[in-house]
Amino acid sequence: MGGKSLYETLGIKPDASPEEIKKAYRKLARKYHPDICKDPECEEKFKEINAAYEILSDPEKRKQYDQYGDSMFGGQNFHDFAQQNFQGGVDLDEILRSIFGGGFGGFGSQTFRSGGFGGFNFEDFAQPDLDLHAKITIPFRTAVLGGTHSLTINGETFDVRIPAGVKSGDTLRIRGKGRSYKGRRGDLLLKVEVAPDPEYERVGNDLYKTIDIPLKVALFGGKVKVPTLEKEITLKVPPNTKCGAKFRVKGMGVMDRKTKSKGDLYLKANIVLPKAEELDPELAKMMKEKLPGGE
Repeated sequence: MGGKSLYETLGIKPDASPEEIKKAYRKLARKYHPDICKDPECEEKFKEINAAYEILSDPEKRKQYDQYGDSMFGGQNFHDFAQQNFQGGVDLDEILRSIFGGGFGGFGSQTFRSGGFGGFNFEDFAQPDLDLHAKITIPFRTAVLGGTHSLTINGETFDVRIPAGVKSGDTLRIRGKGRSYKGRRGDLLLKVEVAPDPEYERVGNDLYKTIDIPLKVALFGGKVKVPTLEKEITLKVPPNTKCGAKFRVKGMGVMDRKTKSKGDLYLKANIVLPKAEELDPELAKMMKEKLPGGE
């Protein structure tokens, strides 16, 4: 029994299912169709692919091929058989018809350029890429909280909905804003770049912000009001808080788009020292005498 080069032509195993055969054929036909691939060798490769598909997609022809293998092609593997006949100007359709009998639907250039192999129309999947690709830069706060962002593409201005938690590198798909072709409309794919913010830094789904704390509150404890992206909060500061100390506010970070859970907000303390010349003279004198450190 000869080899099984028809399966090699489609890149599948001999026990491939009809669905796997069809899937492999579609992939290769899309790649080598003469309307797509302009290399002269593509036309011959396309004929070879279609011949393999015509045989393997027909249960009776496949059964015969599985029984006799490449011996049906005079002992040659299918590639060599096809190449020899193409170069000699012989009609491959006639040769395969003589092997298997009956009609094959034709392999002439006119037929495969217009589709129609076994009821399969190449135009069903050979549509041009209708999607548009663009970049968009959105404000930091819009990326964290979500919202809308105005965009103009091809002379059309519209608002894009920005989901909370989007980050740089994410791609947003806007349905129906791509190219048009035969009544179909592609999508607009927007690659996101998030603008930096002067107050906040994002690390994963956590936010970091530096806040000023008066010396009195840092020394003796107290409360400070802190504006955040969502609302103003009151932060309780313990006594003896040092510069650089961090306070964690749970659940006030960035929304994770997959898990729908939120990160945390970290507030970094910056202790604000009063100017010595602005202190009460007696207080300044006492501090200078009583505060530890120095000579």
